Amino acid sequence: MRYAILGPAQAVRDDGTPVAVGGARLRALLTALALRPGRTVPVALLVAEVWEADPPADAVAALQALVARLRRALGHGAVRSEEGGYRLEAERGDVDLYRFEGLVRSAAAAADPARAAALYDEALALWRGPALASLPDPAAESARWEAVRMDARRGRLGAALALGEAAQALPELTELCARRPLDESLQALRIRALRAAGRPAEALAAYETVRRDLSTRLGTDPGPALRALHTELLSGTPAPEPPPATAAPAWPAPATPAAD
Repeated sequence: MRYAILGPAQAVRDDGTPVAVGGARLRALLTALALRPGRTVPVALLVAEVWEADPPADAVAALQALVARLRRALGHGAVRSEEGGYRLEAERGDVDLYRFEGLVRSAAAAADPARAAALYDEALALWRGPALASLPDPAAESARWEAVRMDARRGRLGAALALGEAAQALPELTELCARRPLDESLQALRIRALRAAGRPAEALAAYETVRRDLSTRLGTDPGPALRALHTELLSGTPAPEPPPATAAPAWPAPATPAAD
């Protein structure tokens, strides 16, 4: 069985057949368990994540009923009862979120930009919507994974530049930079792409826009990487493009569990 929680929760059998997991509470329970595959998740934590601030009067009984429904959908052996909680019988590789993590780690470590690009593409294609979308209040955990997703997009765009695909990368870079005007690493990628596409005047103008935004909004100057890029632009002697990823993403801490 495979589980997907990068978007609304889904379960898919090994032959590709989707499993009907109906109802918001049931999908929330599947998400909470799949976030911690193979680990016992305490009853109190499951209740908090499935019902958030509005648990039923007899939350333990309600959770037992919900687990019974999930077992009917997935198969009785899919969810194990353990002392104090429940465990999804799955490995990290069975959950799309952790496959995404593994692919991005491999992409960030790849020396070949074509290999990195392929791995980033495979990782990003796993996303069908916001992470953990079936939880009633996924905000904090989802935001951490969305940050890793953005790191993966940066890495993919960096790989595109290393492959000489600046013109193809520019539309996405322009859209992302408009949404994140103070993100210096993204802005640097766009400036490099403009330069590589033969648009040096626009690259200089983009740098000036970033410099002004940083000064106006944050009261700071561009960091060392952007300043070095500006020097390259002024000298007209571009340095070689950096590798597609220079650092591993800041991975979210393991989801809170549980007692083993």
